[in-house]
Amino acid sequence: MSEIRHPMPMEVEQDKTYHWCACGRSARQPFCDGSHQGTGITPVAYTAPRDKIVFFCGCKKTHDAPLCDGTHKSL
Repeated sequence: MSEIRHPMPMEVEQDKTYHWCACGRSARQPFCDGSHQGTGITPVAYTAPRDKIVFFCGCKKTHDAPLCDGTHKSL
C-alpha cells in the first residue's frame, strides 16, 4: 500500500488520459501499472484539459480523486 504522504506534481499533456493508481500498489506512482488486479479497486482516469502541472494525490485518501485535496495533512 502507498506510504506517500504528499501530492505528486506531474506534467500532463492536453487531451491525454492518465490512469491514477487508487490502490497504492503501483510501482509507477502516481499512475497505475495493473497491480490493483484482484483488489476490487480500479484506477481513476484523468484527461488533461490543457498542458499543465497537476498535483496527483499520493496518500490515496483524497475526496477529489485523482487530485490532491490536502487530506494528507491530517493523516
